[in-house]
Amino acid sequence: MESESLDSPPASPIANNGENNLQPFFVLHKALPRKGSRKASETGKTRSKLASLSSPKAAEKSEETKQVGEDDYDEVPLEAFDFVWSKIDRTIKDVLLNINISVFDVIHQWVCESFSTIKSAGTPGGLHSYPPLTDITCKQIFTGLVMTKNVEFVDDLLTFKELAMHLKSHDSHVVTLSSMDFTAKSGIGGCLKSLQRQLIKFTPDTADISILVSWYSEPENKGYPIVVIIDDMERCNGCVLSEFILILREWVIKIPVILIMGVATTIDAPKKLLTSNALQYLSPCKFTLGSPSERMDAIMEALLVKLCTGFDIGHKVAVFLRNYFLRHDGTVTSFIRALKIACSKHFLMEPLSFLCEGFLSEDSHSFWMEMCESLPVEMHKCAFDLPSCKLIDDVSCLSTETLVSGLSAVKSLQKDWSSVVLCLFEAGKFHRIKLFDIFCEALDPNRQSGAVEDRVKASSSGIFLHSEECFGQRKTGFISQAVRRIKDLPPAQLSQLLQIWRKHTEGITEINVKVEELLSMLDFDGESKSNKQDGIGSPRKVTSPGESKSPKKVRTGSPKKAASRSHLNTEKDKEAVNLKAVKLLECMVKDYLKPIESLPFHEIFCFKHVDILQSALIGDPRKMIQVDLLKSHTYLHCSCCNKSGESLLPSMNDTSIIYQLAQEHGDLINLHDWFQSFKAIILPPSNTKKGKRKLQMYPLSKKRKVAVEIESISEASIQARFCKAVTELQITGLLRMPSKRRPDFVQRIAFGF
Repeated sequence: MESESLDSPPASPIANNGENNLQPFFVLHKALPRKGSRKASETGKTRSKLASLSSPKAAEKSEETKQVGEDDYDEVPLEAFDFVWSKIDRTIKDVLLNINISVFDVIHQWVCESFSTIKSAGTPGGLHSYPPLTDITCKQIFTGLVMTKNVEFVDDLLTFKELAMHLKSHDSHVVTLSSMDFTAKSGIGGCLKSLQRQLIKFTPDTADISILVSWYSEPENKGYPIVVIIDDMERCNGCVLSEFILILREWVIKIPVILIMGVATTIDAPKKLLTSNALQYLSPCKFTLGSPSERMDAIMEALLVKLCTGFDIGHKVAVFLRNYFLRHDGTVTSFIRALKIACSKHFLMEPLSFLCEGFLSEDSHSFWMEMCESLPVEMHKCAFDLPSCKLIDDVSCLSTETLVSGLSAVKSLQKDWSSVVLCLFEAGKFHRIKLFDIFCEALDPNRQSGAVEDRVKASSSGIFLHSEECFGQRKTGFISQAVRRIKDLPPAQLSQLLQIWRKHTEGITEINVKVEELLSMLDFDGESKSNKQDGIGSPRKVTSPGESKSPKKVRTGSPKKAASRSHLNTEKDKEAVNLKAVKLLECMVKDYLKPIESLPFHEIFCFKHVDILQSALIGDPRKMIQVDLLKSHTYLHCSCCNKSGESLLPSMNDTSIIYQLAQEHGDLINLHDWFQSFKAIILPPSNTKKGKRKLQMYPLSKKRKVAVEIESISEASIQARFCKAVTELQITGLLRMPSKRRPDFVQRIAFGF
């Protein structure tokens, strides 16, 4: 009876009434529609909604109906965000899965081999732990050590989840245990209960290993390995984990358990954590996952370079995201979170951001034409008021066709830009240059203008810029390093690089033809070299029997000099091909590597507000507190305070009043003067013209109420309000309270914002 009363509290009649049961969230906020009710995968929904908003029937509606239509129009960017981010999220998951799938296959093969080895040892009968075998090798547990190479564990959660799903798909019993199951507080019983709960699907009263033996002996469970995945071994309690291993080794034949443990540091981590008695029963095997930088390069290549989702980032945002990724110990999860925040901020701030769906449409031109024709006049004007469109001189060409052609130009130029970035990345791999570094430099809008200025200065002074100086004397740039590295490549690596270029430049016909020419030159040089080695390409003069052989002719036609001349020719040919490859890449960078920030209408697709992203990720609470205190009327929506402007009124918040008064002081604030200023605001002299003028600033409905309140305020209540406001400023970290040396002064800590 006592448990029933605790579990089921008495229902009140008010709680049962659905109309009266109003939660604060629903009172203060307007509820958004359900995510399932919005089909983000349907591209045509935005198109149909815009068409309905701009239809002739919509123009005949009343003002109230038009207001509802504007609210519906505000939901279009949110639907576009759901559509774009779902595409980005699927791409990220596919990339991470493809990176690890080869390692997962190797782990599965090792699990199968280990399971067959366990079965070959024989299966004893009964429920005793282990047959009386003296060989210690029969009691060993096959253990896979997965080297994650991550300082932070957050990236490994998804990796081990996918590993568990991969092994389950290949008919294995998989149990995933975390470091929280191996704590000193829970002991050995905690991990055993978690093991039983995941396998038997219920938690028994006692953690008895024989229950697992009975479960595994059933026909539907027998014949498959039991894989226990411990995602982060180094966070586990060493004594509990050692005891867990010692229990499993006694039942390893009856319960064929195979351990897989994640290791973030070195292969010697088990020796530092486990006891020597537990270590001797482990048969380890090492597996290595990709490093965080390799994962980031793969995500960048698939997401921001190859995949044209219509959402791009500016140069400053890209540099900030790179630094944010490096500062957070290379965690991909932090980068994805920051990218999602940037994407959401872009779709909320840019009213035309929903046009990015045209990048994913098969017929982008017709999609944009239909969308732009259905735009309201104000939105159409907003597109040509963008800062990137200020250079358009001809006002008459500001039409729908101009907007659609500009959007199509952005898409085509972005494809060419992506191809050149991938070619630079392939060349930079020989110099161990990361894709993120090339990506950030390729987005720099000042890079191209700086190179042009350097070329103009050099040509005016009669100086010819060498290939190493073709990027505006920026020898330390990642792009220039990638270009210079091609000059020293051997023919085999150069041929491999050109074959990859041929694949990346399929959309640029002019460049693709030049790549084919360089490949044919390499093939021709290789064939001529092989012919010379076989004696086919160097014909010798045949002399008649009566001719005498001059010793000079023998010396001039000696095989050593002929071989040296052929070697020089091949070396010159190789250098010529390498230089042509360098010039080709320079041409690609000059003609096709145009940053998106230099294109018209790029604000529709590109997020450049790095300060907003930084504030959302890192935050500046002290700055926000100061802004809120100085502009409290904008948040409280007080009618009298809004009309007063910068003047202080008694109806304002006390903390806001004294903080604005503190702006008149320097480092130290005299408490007596501060209090008198606060008192003068709270109790204005009613008999003076100034007091009457301040009283007249209130609305008519509040004049009598304020006058009565002013008369009823006492000195003690003013002091109490002043002390409370000063204490709040101290708690927020804006003030330092008086010291024993100067009890009549407080010190300001924060200045400006």
